[in-house]
Amino acid sequence: MSFKKIACIAALSLSAISSFIYAGSAQAISFKMTTGIAGPNGETNQGAFSEFTKLPGTTTINFNDGKVPTTGFAKYSFENTSGTSSVRSDVWAPPGVKDTDINKSSYLAVFNGDKVTINLDGYLNYFGIDWGAISANNTFSFYNGNTLIKTFTTADVNPVAPTHGSQQNGEGSGYVHFYSNSTNDIFNKIVISQTSTNGGGFESDNHSFHSGTDRFTGFDPKAVPEPSVILGMLTVGGMFLRKRKNEKLQSVSQSH
Repeated sequence: MSFKKIACIAALSLSAISSFIYAGSAQAISFKMTTGIAGPNGETNQGAFSEFTKLPGTTTINFNDGKVPTTGFAKYSFENTSGTSSVRSDVWAPPGVKDTDINKSSYLAVFNGDKVTINLDGYLNYFGIDWGAISANNTFSFYNGNTLIKTFTTADVNPVAPTHGSQQNGEGSGYVHFYSNSTNDIFNKIVISQTSTNGGGFESDNHSFHSGTDRFTGFDPKAVPEPSVILGMLTVGGMFLRKRKNEKLQSVSQSH
């Protein structure tokens, strides 16, 4: 067997393994919760940031200027019937990576039946927030235009959220990553709301947006085999070559 054929077999095997890895993706927006990471320059007093902050195509809004952006890539608008929702800085700011990392920066707070709509200039396949304290009736809704794609509530997220008791009275907090699994789930509008008018707030910080018109691949397992698998393929290829060479030598020997 020629080396070219061995290479073709290896390539087909790699393709099959990659296809197996990608099989079974759900057709819906999903979420994962992590502790997040420190700020771009190692800051630990500005809340947790996304692990994808430096991924090309990602934009992060940290609210450190004390207001929401109303122009540019992401445009925020308040439906502020209670008059209390705002960008603020207080003890309810979402914490950092550790319980002891107190957030002293500004963050976005939504209260008492209010909501904030984020209209985007392009499509996203990922959106992440430092979310906490996660109070009852916090709601996130993702839209393609005016078509609702998916809604997440406190009940979805809080069961997997760690608690930061010293700062948040035992309510869950963490960095939450929402991401698309297919082209059907990309979005260009996000609504952050606190549906209850009986107390509780929706506190979030360090919003990260990743542009994309296809599934988000940041959480994918490796698309190619481990080096040991590739080495194994090369070993098998070498065995084929040696066997073929020995067969040729035996054939020549027997003919004489």
